[in-house]
Amino acid sequence: MRENRLRTLWKNDQAAVNGWLAIPNSFATETMAHQGWDTLTIDLQHGVVDYQAMVTMLQAISTTATVPVVRVPWLEPGIIMKSLDAGAYGVICPMVSTREDAQRLVAYTHYAPRGTRSFGPVRALLYGGADYPTQANDTIVAFAMIETAQALDNLDAILSVEGLDAVYVGPSDLSLALGCKPSFDDVEPKVAQAIDHIVERAKAHGVVAGIHNGRPDVARARIAKGYRFVTVSSDARILAAGSQELLRAMRQA
Repeated sequence: MRENRLRTLWKNDQAAVNGWLAIPNSFATETMAHQGWDTLTIDLQHGVVDYQAMVTMLQAISTTATVPVVRVPWLEPGIIMKSLDAGAYGVICPMVSTREDAQRLVAYTHYAPRGTRSFGPVRALLYGGADYPTQANDTIVAFAMIETAQALDNLDAILSVEGLDAVYVGPSDLSLALGCKPSFDDVEPKVAQAIDHIVERAKAHGVVAGIHNGRPDVARARIAKGYRFVTVSSDARILAAGSQELLRAMRQA
């Protein structure tokens, strides 16, 4: 089966640099994939990407060694299983707030006897290889998003769920949950403390911690704290920022 380089990086205690895909276009995705990102995450929760666009985006990523990840809209078995069947090698699930939520996520992402994933890896066989059915349980990565006050209260219980590979912090929703202004980077002290607490507890449980960032300097600082999956910006934000920089230069001239 095709290697999941995420697991290899983590085994060597290296951080994966993740790009974020909000533009529902295979050429934009292919362009991003050829830039050298360790992983690229297709965002089905927010924005304008639908399932069919996601499939073409996964096909574009597969022209490279970049690992394909999907953030699903919700903790719902149908979309999780269809994303995996389409060839996602990792699933990020939002709003996981209890141990039971995390147990369901693990079940939906694993075949029996370890889970309840239904069998039908239509495109995953093409991407992963003929032995996908026997190797998928040990290859796919399941991320539970920690972004609610309830999730913080239940953090150790969530992290103790067998088969949960990683957690992923959504700083904006976490900020809102703690009564603070939403932000990726310049978070308020209460949120910064929670972000530090999450990575400390994750390390204690042997679970990988990931987090969303807007700027490289913030992502590097969080890697230094122990985060091993860091998202930096998104295709849409990069397009906007690059355009703004070019136009500033032109108008100054």
